[in-house]
Amino acid sequence: MLNKKFLDQANFELQLWNNYFHLAVAFLTQESLQLENFSSAKRAKILNKYGDMRRQIGFEIRDMWYNLGQHKIKFIPEMVGPILEMTLIPETELRKATIPIFFDMMQCEFHSTRSFQRFENEIITKLDHEVEGGRGDEQYKVLFDKILLEHCRKHKYLAKSGETFVKLVVRLMERLLDYRTIMHDENKENRMSCTVNVLNFYKEIEREEMYIRYLYKLCDLHKECDNYTEAAYTLLLHAKLLKWSEEACAAHLTQRDGYQAATQGQLKDQLYQEIIHYFDKGKMWEEAIALGKELAEQYENEMFDYEQLSELLRKQAQFYENIVKVIRPKPDYFAVGYYGQGFPTFIRNKVFIYRGKEYERREDFEARLLTQFPNAEKMKTTSPPGDDIKTSSGQYIQCFTVKPKLDLPSKFHRPVSEQIVSFYRVNEVQRFEYSRPVRKGEKNPDNEFANMWIERTIYVTAYKLPGILRWFEVKSVFMVEISPLENAIETMQLTNDKINNMVQQHLSDPNLPINPLSMLLNGIVDPAVMGGFANYEKAFFTEKYMHEHPEDHDKIEKLKDLIAWQIPFLAEGIRIHGEKVTEALRPFHERMEACFRQLKDKVEKQYGVRAILSSLDERRGSRPRSMVRSFTMPSSSRPLSVASVSSLSSDSTPSRPGSDGFVLEPLLPKKMHSRSQDKLDKDDLDKDKKEKKKEKRNSKHQEIFDKEFKSTDISLQQAEAVILSETISPLRPQRPKSQVLNVMSSERRFSASPAPPSSQLTPPPITPRTKLAFSIQPNLELNGMSGSDIPDVPPPLPLKGSTADYGNLMESQDLISPTTSPPAHQRHLPPPLPSKTPPPPPPKTTRKQTSVDSGIVQ
Repeated sequence: MLNKKFLDQANFELQLWNNYFHLAVAFLTQESLQLENFSSAKRAKILNKYGDMRRQIGFEIRDMWYNLGQHKIKFIPEMVGPILEMTLIPETELRKATIPIFFDMMQCEFHSTRSFQRFENEIITKLDHEVEGGRGDEQYKVLFDKILLEHCRKHKYLAKSGETFVKLVVRLMERLLDYRTIMHDENKENRMSCTVNVLNFYKEIEREEMYIRYLYKLCDLHKECDNYTEAAYTLLLHAKLLKWSEEACAAHLTQRDGYQAATQGQLKDQLYQEIIHYFDKGKMWEEAIALGKELAEQYENEMFDYEQLSELLRKQAQFYENIVKVIRPKPDYFAVGYYGQGFPTFIRNKVFIYRGKEYERREDFEARLLTQFPNAEKMKTTSPPGDDIKTSSGQYIQCFTVKPKLDLPSKFHRPVSEQIVSFYRVNEVQRFEYSRPVRKGEKNPDNEFANMWIERTIYVTAYKLPGILRWFEVKSVFMVEISPLENAIETMQLTNDKINNMVQQHLSDPNLPINPLSMLLNGIVDPAVMGGFANYEKAFFTEKYMHEHPEDHDKIEKLKDLIAWQIPFLAEGIRIHGEKVTEALRPFHERMEACFRQLKDKVEKQYGVRAILSSLDERRGSRPRSMVRSFTMPSSSRPLSVASVSSLSSDSTPSRPGSDGFVLEPLLPKKMHSRSQDKLDKDDLDKDKKEKKKEKRNSKHQEIFDKEFKSTDISLQQAEAVILSETISPLRPQRPKSQVLNVMSSERRFSASPAPPSSQLTPPPITPRTKLAFSIQPNLELNGMSGSDIPDVPPPLPLKGSTADYGNLMESQDLISPTTSPPAHQRHLPPPLPSKTPPPPPPKTTRKQTSVDSGIVQ
């Protein structure tokens, strides 16, 4: 009836034909006709009585389609979905009869518009939903490829573009079938891999809607696994598709109900907030700060949302503090090869670099891998396998630890804190190394280093880690050989860096356990433990080696230089160890000191003396943390400040802890001296004990004043010192509470205001400035303390001027310390005596005005 009455041009009814096709496909795909879902007996009975009705109706649909003639274009692309649904029925003859309809649709659209873009977009979208819904299989992929390629290659105009389209759809089907296979798998890592394969495919063919759809599937998987860093990087891919503009949001951009945004700028703002939250949970504060800066720019200059801006800047401040204060565990990286035809196609015969979880050892990681593939056999070697293993039907897993190669951002153009650099040692990395020792030539029983070469394999991943996955495929591999001498240089450099880093960690955090430092230092200075660098001397510092390898002269000099540089690093480490060592470990420390003295004498005699040059001028721009918090921590818990690390007296007594040097600074210089700087004299120990007893008696402010009072000032040439100074109390016992109220105002005045100029007062005896043992760059004062020597004997307590009034500090001018000076407008007048009426407060100070002696801003 349709063919007779409603097909010609005059009587063609589009809606009627449309209804017919949809009804026919619905009949064909109904559950009661899917014979493959029945038992074999029931299936045989139905086929006997009725035959496969799906085939009959399918052939009818095909014939009706071809009868449409010039009306076909009216059904494209609406009918692509129903026809696809019909062709996916697992009946071979039906598939062979109906798949050619797709080529006919391509032809129709091409003749009408000179392309088949609408058909292509529709079939890709529908195919994704159908395969994910459980339809389609490997046989369908093969038939689709074969039938359509045959038709396209016969066509004059569709040969090239048609073949490209068919290959694209086949690639998509491969990924979708893999994805469907593991979609309900307990192994979420496999699900993540397949999801990424699909979303990368959609990105490649610029199908933004499908790409975003799979981004959120991946993000949800990461959140289920607490992979917050990877979830953040995944969401960031969506955010990058958006602009900071008032442009309206397309429907496919807001696929989540949680986002209420009318414009792209609003949606991007919401996404950035969520991404920053995930980066924070993943301890990736550097990434959160970078996004925060971009967002702050919008709040400040585009949206003018100062409330949001202030909240964001508070978060950023916390992130910066976390970077310096919080210790982040460094994950290990593992190279994993999946060899054999037994693995899924997306990992078969490929190598990946995996980012381990926090504190995850290789053994635990391997156990996790083998749990996912219980039939796999673990390979015993790290060498690439041969074709026999790759082509076998089994599963072989190769796993070993690799070392990430530091790729420091260009902004770090000068030395920075190890706490900052350590992030980049295990993050934003794309190159990984695996080193294997190889012997060349005859074995030397006396010295194994002489012919110990290193075979280093470099792996380069497709993307930087971490990223949207915890692993990425290795895209290139190459190998380099390291000579024994180059290996020695590299080893010495790493050892020096390790000592330096650990020293700075202890300077930053006095509560760190001492055991790792003990093991590191003892392993280097005690030849009975490690053998030291004597083996390098035997192997490379001989006339024979120099004669045979004249081209290595520069490298040998470099190795000697590194050996010499190790001494000042060790000296600082042993000094810190001596301060923190317990009485039980004192004999161990003394033996270590004795070994170090011998080592130091030998090295300095043979390779010269090295001193770590100060880069104080570089620190003027970024003030050490000790300047800000010099009065916030008691001395017992404070690490060495920048000044106290670098300052040694002329008789070489090491400085005591002076301030909160929380920032991990590079080691500062030590001057040569007659007495060993690494040994704690008995006198010093006795003095320290006395000081501790005295400090217990003093109040917190008196203790602080005592520490600051004992340090001398740097030369009075500073012009740019920016130092915050807090309340300084007199060095005498605290007054009873009954007396505090009477003089509170004057005492507050004297604690905040500077004392009279030193020309009017006589300071207590301190080490003269003219006896400084070294020079230091001008324009810098740290914590109001100089780099000069701390006197062996603390200054005498000031005499009590009046038993009734400790607030009268001006009674004896020669007892006042010159560490502070009055504001500029008061220097010509003596400070007023305390009275019953509180004096006016001193003028407010700013950070940029500075008093020469006190460092307090005028």
